[in-house]
Amino acid sequence: MDTTHLISIQQFCKHYQVPVTFINALQEYELVEITVTETDHFIKTTQINSVEKMMRLHYDLDINLEGIDAIYNLLQQVERLQEEVRMLKNKLNAYQ
Repeated sequence: MDTTHLISIQQFCKHYQVPVTFINALQEYELVEITVTETDHFIKTTQINSVEKMMRLHYDLDINLEGIDAIYNLLQQVERLQEEVRMLKNKLNAYQ
């Protein structure tokens, strides 16, 4: 399996000094996708920014995993709505 765009969970947790159980809990809430190979568990490098945000919410602001799930889903919804507004503004500008 090509692991070019993957980072080992062990390596990630060691670097950020967080327990592996935190990443596993994020997976249980379907906030991250873990790729499993014969030798290790990985997360995609594109998910690192999201995981960092969730770590700050949990460790710096002391928000539990249920709260992180709610906040993250609301933030994704806001981003989708902002993209839709941008798209509609572009269409409106084309008609002007």
